[in-house]
Amino acid sequence: MANVSKELPQVRGGIFLADGGLETTLVFLKGIDLPSFAAFPLVLSEAGRETLTRYFAPYLAEAKRRGVGFILDTPTWRANPDWAEKLGLGLDDLLEANHRAVTFAAELRDKAGVPSISIVLNGVIGPRGDGYVVGSAMTADEAARYHRPQIEALRDGGADMVSAITMTYAEEAVGIARAARACGMSVALSFTVETDGRLPSGQDLKAAIEETDAATGNTPAYYMINCAHPDHFRGALASGEPWLNRILGIRANASRKSHAELDVSTELDIGDPAELGRQYRDLRSHLPNLRVFGGCCGTDHRHIAAICEACL
Repeated sequence: MANVSKELPQVRGGIFLADGGLETTLVFLKGIDLPSFAAFPLVLSEAGRETLTRYFAPYLAEAKRRGVGFILDTPTWRANPDWAEKLGLGLDDLLEANHRAVTFAAELRDKAGVPSISIVLNGVIGPRGDGYVVGSAMTADEAARYHRPQIEALRDGGADMVSAITMTYAEEAVGIARAARACGMSVALSFTVETDGRLPSGQDLKAAIEETDAATGNTPAYYMINCAHPDHFRGALASGEPWLNRILGIRANASRKSHAELDVSTELDIGDPAELGRQYRDLRSHLPNLRVFGGCCGTDHRHIAAICEACL
């Protein structure tokens, strides 16, 4: 089994920004059609890459202005076999898209002209299901086999790490962590929660993190919470217990709507960016190691700027 020795800069310390809701921004604000909510096909065309370059530009500019680090995600949240099949793509094309997504991210990094800040190339892995419900759950071993080809493609493309985003149940997160370790990759895991602060599986956040750490020998470099409003999970963070030290990142939704409500929304709810920034500041009092600040559904560069104003 490979030994992951790469120490990530965001684990060592400092503040790192991430982008907001890529897919919701492109669909609702830019009017771009993303079948199956999949952004990864954009890396396969010059026009698509230009769209992504324009999307990331204000986030990179904000990091440069603030003199902080940046977690540069690949647009590969949907880039797994089940979603590729819906788009009519075979496995070889899918793996090539993952590889090219990292190459694109590296080009963005190199063109950013910000040697004073640290930019981490993050290969994004999404859930096999839709991210709002568990659907057909896998065992940890099944999840490891399913997600490993994507992890290998992201690694071979040159990613510094991989992150599993919007995990709905612990077994899939465990499998991804084991596959990443076998591939020699540092991995972060991000769980999503419902309005009651529990995962879509019904498990509470503390139990999910502790179960994943126990099953993987503390393999994840850190954990995050994404695709939920701070009001949905603040209560789960009030215990002051040691497991909270494992959470280094928040990528919250702009909206207080539930996953079910968001799933049928035809208009974007951007909430109140300034209020969201204040809520992030409040979360820092519950999460002593919080240092990765990004957004999820409904957020854009305005929300990240507001979070910076409140927290930095």
